[in-house]
Amino acid sequence: MKPNSVLLSLLFFSQLVISQRNSFPIPDSLKNKSYKYLDERIEELESDDSKTAVYLYTYLQKAKREENWNEIVNGYQNFMHAAPEKFRSKYADSIVYAAKKTGDNTIIGASYLTKGIVYYSLKRHNQALDNYIIANNYISRIDDDYLTYKLKYHIALVKYYLGYYDEAISLLNQCVTYFKKDASQPYLNSLHSLGLCYNRQGNYGHVTEINTLGLQECKNLGIQKLEVYFIHSEGINEYYKKDYASSIKKIQSSIEDLKNKKDFGNEAVGYFYIGKDYWALGKFEMAIPYFKKVDYLFNTKGYIRPDLREMYELLINYYKTKDNPKLQLYYIDQLLKADRVLNETFKYLVGKINKEYQTQELLLEKEKIQKQLDKKNSNYSVLVGFTSFLFLSFLFLTFRYYRNRKLYKKNYDELMHKSHITEQTYKPRQRNEKPAILDINPETIALILKQMEKFEKEKKFLDKDMNLSKLSTSFNSNPRYLSNIIRHYRDKVFTEYINDLRIDYVIELLQSDKKARLFTNKALAEEAGFSSTQLFVNIFKAKTGMPTAFFIEQIKKENH
Repeated sequence: MKPNSVLLSLLFFSQLVISQRNSFPIPDSLKNKSYKYLDERIEELESDDSKTAVYLYTYLQKAKREENWNEIVNGYQNFMHAAPEKFRSKYADSIVYAAKKTGDNTIIGASYLTKGIVYYSLKRHNQALDNYIIANNYISRIDDDYLTYKLKYHIALVKYYLGYYDEAISLLNQCVTYFKKDASQPYLNSLHSLGLCYNRQGNYGHVTEINTLGLQECKNLGIQKLEVYFIHSEGINEYYKKDYASSIKKIQSSIEDLKNKKDFGNEAVGYFYIGKDYWALGKFEMAIPYFKKVDYLFNTKGYIRPDLREMYELLINYYKTKDNPKLQLYYIDQLLKADRVLNETFKYLVGKINKEYQTQELLLEKEKIQKQLDKKNSNYSVLVGFTSFLFLSFLFLTFRYYRNRKLYKKNYDELMHKSHITEQTYKPRQRNEKPAILDINPETIALILKQMEKFEKEKKFLDKDMNLSKLSTSFNSNPRYLSNIIRHYRDKVFTEYINDLRIDYVIELLQSDKKARLFTNKALAEEAGFSSTQLFVNIFKAKTGMPTAFFIEQIKKENH
């Protein structure tokens, strides 16, 4: 950016207020130019604010004089894209105003979606969601797949922020499939966001696969400017894989680019995880400056999200050990401030995104009952009411407990009767009689299936670092062939294939080994090669229909 470009931008946008009140004189040389010509010149001169200004003004004033509301919308959009960050919401308002004048649901829906995206880029999530919901009212009435999936993508980002990862993943998978056809940048954005969701679920191997694919697709599609996001994502992922040195290197390499893009959200997240890397390495003095940068962005931009708040807890404890009460008090205040922001934001977003959200009402009722009990002059009716509440709660919990146990028992019996699971789980699996995969040599298929049988028999799936790339290398194959063969002959994607083998292994282990029944979930997860305890618990329950504790209890009863 030229040294005086910021000053020119400020002068230009301050003059805009005057120009919108008074008629802007269109130069004679531009009076008869088409919108297409003006638009092309705006795009060509994008990096030169002073020259671009004339074409931006001319485009908008031409549209206003002709009372062409469709082109007025485009004129304000041009201004918004050229405007400094703090002016964008102002132009988003103008876009919505002009769009309503068109009476076209497509243009109105797109304008509210644009306004929501502007607010989201400023991390003003509440206002972003308000506009997404209004946009949906219009977009749902029209037949425009692109706008429909664009809205789904941005709703998925809100769900990701709230921690609704399963729902976000479902929406993002739809977006990846749709945008892959002919919308390159939205496709890459959806792929990147999908990786972020899987990271929060603890599926780190799959995240690496997505980031590798994303970098390759950036090259294939000629969109190198998005590579930084996949590098940044993999840097964070490597923190969770405990490859701290590589994590630091990758995130640091992405920071400058993010700053140039004014992406302060990802910049803050990057600083946080570099700090966490150094903290994990015991290099606390090197971590502190990065945490302070996150705090600076919180103070200047108001950006915070749930995982970043841990930084304040680390800083509070650190300065407590250093006997520095002044800084300790400062970071306590910052943590309280962060919690207030998060609580207000989450309360609003959850209330909007879940129409039947009732938890808050239940908590208020509980608080009301508690206050009544604390009163010195409480009367008999309050006591009876509270006792009734407790009794009904007890009945409900008891009913739910026995209902769940009945369901778990049914699932357990079905599991035990599925083809004598103990004897058959690890028998070499015979190839199903299915049509051959047309684009893969039959000899290659036969060889890979044989290698898979050996892989299953030798239980190599217990390797915690096992992923598609590693397995395909050991088979002297390529990931695409192996992935297609697993999907065709095992009816599963790679991650499901590996996780099912691990769960089957745990089931057999618990049936055959008394000592294993004493293991904690954490020990079982490590034994089976899962990257996290929670991931193991979730997958075991999803596959068997019961928690591990219930399964072990039933095994013990049968043996006894």
